[in-house]
Amino acid sequence: MKITNGVTAVGTGTDSGRTKSATQTSRTPAPQASDQVELSSLAARLQEASAATAEPIDTARIAEIKQAITDGRFQVNPERIADGLLESARQLLANRR
Repeated sequence: MKITNGVTAVGTGTDSGRTKSATQTSRTPAPQASDQVELSSLAARLQEASAATAEPIDTARIAEIKQAITDGRFQVNPERIADGLLESARQLLANRR
């Protein structure tokens, strides 16, 4: 096996199979220290609301559900899922007002 410093190009074009250096294949500029990400006010409010209402993760319950799925005992209750979705939609609409 031959080891080279280049990156092998993958594709169907005429360059397929040729070796290119990393600087030739990379077209996306590297992130700069000054790059910033800003959340919109809605996204920030949603993030705050979800953090405020977040319940602790019940790892024992998760393990129980995983085992039930593995054993084939887990049953989906579509009515309960639908009720939960409707309630979430009601809460979101009430919070918008």
